[in-house]
Amino acid sequence: MMIWKTAWKNVWRNKIRSLVVIISVTIGILGGVFAVAVMNGAIAQRVDAALNQEIGHIHINNPTFRDNYDTHLTLPGLDKLLRVVEETPGVEAVAGRIIINGMANTATKSAGIQINGIDPGAEKRVFTLFETTIPGTGDYFESSTRQHLAYIGEDLAKELNIIRYRIDEQTLSDLRDADVPETILEKLSPFLNTRFKSEKSFVKECNGVLTLKEQKEFGRLIREKAWSYRERSRMTLTFLDRSGMQTGAVFRIAGIYDIKNNVYEMSQVFVRNTELIELTGLTGNDLHQLIIRVNDLERTDEITATLTGQLPGLEVMSWKEIQPDLAMMTGLVQQFYAVFMIIILAALAFGIVNTMLMVVLERTKELGMLTAIGMNKKRVFNMIMLESVFLSLVGGVAGMGISRILILLTAKNGINLQTYEEGFEALGISSRIYPAITPGFFITVTILIIITGILSSIYPALKALKLDPADALRTE
Repeated sequence: MMIWKTAWKNVWRNKIRSLVVIISVTIGILGGVFAVAVMNGAIAQRVDAALNQEIGHIHINNPTFRDNYDTHLTLPGLDKLLRVVEETPGVEAVAGRIIINGMANTATKSAGIQINGIDPGAEKRVFTLFETTIPGTGDYFESSTRQHLAYIGEDLAKELNIIRYRIDEQTLSDLRDADVPETILEKLSPFLNTRFKSEKSFVKECNGVLTLKEQKEFGRLIREKAWSYRERSRMTLTFLDRSGMQTGAVFRIAGIYDIKNNVYEMSQVFVRNTELIELTGLTGNDLHQLIIRVNDLERTDEITATLTGQLPGLEVMSWKEIQPDLAMMTGLVQQFYAVFMIIILAALAFGIVNTMLMVVLERTKELGMLTAIGMNKKRVFNMIMLESVFLSLVGGVAGMGISRILILLTAKNGINLQTYEEGFEALGISSRIYPAITPGFFITVTILIIITGILSSIYPALKALKLDPADALRTE
């Protein structure tokens, strides 16, 4: 115990130097832990969005269906198949889909899409996509009286010119209420009552009258306020029926969803499966895919293996197989965390070694005297080691404490990176990131800091042990 007290007092003999080391360690750990939390939060959000809005946990398909999405390749024995799936332990909900490749057309634009025939009620039990409906654009098939409704993504709506941009008196009033300067409103006034067919043309015209600073500060707000949509707009969906003949129908827009994933929004259109069955000539028992939601994500692989054994001849895939890039991303991030923290701890180690070598050189006479009066080498070694551990541990704990507070503060409202929104959404990641980290990470970092402190102390301590007491006492 005496060695511990002595080591702690020695740390504060030169307060300025010790504080410099502790602050350096604090900043390094703070930066490392917070960076890991931001990356972890972004990946966790992406995985959560993919599983809850886009792909689900497990898919069951005809084994050759994904090769060419042939309309004939439906799931055999649907009633028995559903019974097996629903009785499997761990399965929370299941939804079936008819999936057909086709084209979406308006008077001015067209786009290749995938049409999903769904049961809206079953989909709500598996996905949360219905919660992302943009206010003012409609709903998620809530109207039972209307026929031929389609639920589409915001990016597809922009591509087909269903969403347009318009500057009118209400737009200018909304911008004025949002504290946009009158000078900017005057620059926009020539566009009064002009309807732009696309976001690209609108942005081009606005950028022609605004300075770069004004574009950066108010461009996004102007786009949001000029955003225009006429409820129940129409588009035509065309595709091949069961016999290979082209067919289609005019669909009204039920609602528009926004999930911060450009690729998904551009390609996925949802209609009622009863209407798609009627148009394609399929029967009520024809489905191309079953999508399963499990009640415990950690058991996904186990449930997938169980269903694979129960359903020979069908393709049963977990989300990691459906989107291997997403699974790979989570694995790579874990490795990146390790590399990132190793670099930080290595820098910490060099700082501790340098500091403790200076301590040994400054206290050569003192260490020689302690050795001369009977302190054995083991105690000298332990004292130097404890000083190193105290320096690293105080800085590490301070860094983790501050990072924990910073994570909690930023996790409440998220970190807004809207400047890079387009790039993030191209990757399927929201531009508002909520940092997150597990308590176990802090425990691991604490252990690593202690180990780093111990390892960093070995060389300086060995240097102290090599001192000859007689020579050390003659040192001035």
